[in-house]
Amino acid sequence: MLCKTALSVFWVSRTLNFHLLPKTVKRRVYALKRLQLQSANIEAKFYEEVHELERKYAGLYQPNFDKRRDIVAGAVEPTDEECEWQSDREEEELAEDLQKKAALEEKQADSAGADDPRGVPEFWLTIFKRVDMLAEMLQEHDEPILKHLQDITVKFSEPGQPMSFTLEFYFEPNSYFSNTVLTKVYKMKSEPDAEDPFSFEGPEIIDCEGCKIDWHKGKDVTVRIVKKKQKHKGRGTVRTVTKEVPQESFFNFFNPEKASPDGMDVDLDFTLTTDFEIGHFFRERVIPRAVLYFTGEALEDDESYEEEDLEEGEEEDLDDEGEEEDEGDFDPTKDPPPAECKQQ
Repeated sequence: MLCKTALSVFWVSRTLNFHLLPKTVKRRVYALKRLQLQSANIEAKFYEEVHELERKYAGLYQPNFDKRRDIVAGAVEPTDEECEWQSDREEEELAEDLQKKAALEEKQADSAGADDPRGVPEFWLTIFKRVDMLAEMLQEHDEPILKHLQDITVKFSEPGQPMSFTLEFYFEPNSYFSNTVLTKVYKMKSEPDAEDPFSFEGPEIIDCEGCKIDWHKGKDVTVRIVKKKQKHKGRGTVRTVTKEVPQESFFNFFNPEKASPDGMDVDLDFTLTTDFEIGHFFRERVIPRAVLYFTGEALEDDESYEEEDLEEGEEEDLDDEGEEEDEGDFDPTKDPPPAECKQQ
């Protein structure tokens, strides 16, 4: 592994190679960089139009999402025609003994559920439990509240407004808070950075805003009550005081941390990055494919991608180990280290 001094010399040498070019060639390279900057600006416009297309098609998807919400909540009962699904091929692939077991379990479920449940019980809570990224945020005290979650939607910013999208979580009336909808706004930027324009790779989330949850008294799951005894120094009397301290909860999602104008530390940077990833995951995966996460089918697709990424990562690790072994053959008596790496 190269030391910092050697790496610095390496990068400087690469820069110097450009400066050693003839003046006429450098002028042409500058012209190419101007073209590259123009391309980056065109790409930014492309993503702005993509955002407009997303907004347009969100309106076309909405009737389906509204119907999904009504079925999940039990507001409507789908017709026999709407409930038809070609599962014959899936059943043929099951072994005979598994088919018998499945039929028995279905019969038992039907007899146990003589009182037909309304809609699809715990639809969104089940999704939260199934998806690793969401399950990590979920605490036991969150589950009774998420049983009241009826729908999650995404809204895109209107034309002429700064690029953003809003996640909306709709709840039926409950004993925990008075809000009927909780929101999280993700603000985006789709333009090359003035200081580093060539790093532009498309829209990025730059900030997010949550909302105030109007908790009923004693129902706030984002805090816990701690009792402490205090002894008076003079009189020696003891009193008990209570105070609220923060605790982990999914509902902290609606009270995101803010980046300081003076910069961020590593922990805050990681927290915000994770928050942005979760917001993007809701928008791109969970909301449009909710039923497939409920059944687990979408999880199989996600796991396939994770396995491929892991295999690639393992190969990279092996390559790194191989490099370390090569460096281990270095003999200082025969081949002294380069002058750049000498420590004073």
